[in-house]
Amino acid sequence: MSPPPPPLGRGRRRAAQAFDEALDDAALVDARAALAQGRWQTARSLLVHTGDDWDRRGHRITVLAREPYCAAWAKEWLIAEPESADAAVLLALAEVRRALRGKQKPPRAREACHRAARLAPADPTPWLGLLMLERALGADEDVVRLFEEVRARYADHHHAHHLMVARLAERRADTGPDPLHEVYDFANWAAEQAPADSPLAILPVIAHAERYRVLAAAGHEPADPAVCGHWAGRRARQVMKAAFDWWLEWEHEGHPRRLVDLNFLAHAKVCEGRGAEAAALFHRIGDHSTPAPWSYPDRDPHAAFRAARAAALGTV
Repeated sequence: MSPPPPPLGRGRRRAAQAFDEALDDAALVDARAALAQGRWQTARSLLVHTGDDWDRRGHRITVLAREPYCAAWAKEWLIAEPESADAAVLLALAEVRRALRGKQKPPRAREACHRAARLAPADPTPWLGLLMLERALGADEDVVRLFEEVRARYADHHHAHHLMVARLAERRADTGPDPLHEVYDFANWAAEQAPADSPLAILPVIAHAERYRVLAAAGHEPADPAVCGHWAGRRARQVMKAAFDWWLEWEHEGHPRRLVDLNFLAHAKVCEGRGAEAAALFHRIGDHSTPAPWSYPDRDPHAAFRAARAAALGTV
């Protein structure tokens, strides 16, 4: 039986929210709105046109999968097209999302991901779903194994690298600041392995922010990142400069998750006290803010973003 339609006004409430995982992908916003009303054909068309742009495909499917009724509509799609890899992958990511919210048993989500992987053996997205699940629930060896499954299909997968950095940053949380922590080695290695124009060049900034999240939560750093020594050391300055210089030379307007990177980079520049550089990034971000890292370690991300943007733009 099909689920009931969403209540009237839901779209207006969504529009009022500051954070939207779709970012600036207008086609994705349209497909998500249609899916919320049970019109899965729009999502079908979107994924057909996405093709094997794996970063974009992963971004679009993970956003669609967050729709509360996505699993139900994906099942209807599979009934109509039993061999559709796109429908299977969308269902798998929806089941992962339900499992992470406690609405589904993890083994069922894992089974859905493996079924999708069999239908689409070249697609890293089912493995991304498994990585999302085990990043929250699994052991370190499972996370590493799944990350390698993603990389075997697309070595520069943006979302997978971010998940891996977040998980690695949480290791040895009680040891305090450590400039030799493994998360920094991993981020530097990934940035060096990637092509010169890859956004993975900014991964060391992501690692620095994720480690700050962990250290501040454990009480090893102040809760206000702007007065935290974590962002003031020589290593931090080198990382921030290298990332900002890369952005000036290689910025890609078309990457589906570039606004995630820009939010992390703007946050880093704010914490570093580089208001003019932060302002340039805020101009690019526009209204497309992201909860991370503005929520780090336990802040209101809306208020933190607005305050940082107002301060940075006021310096120019």
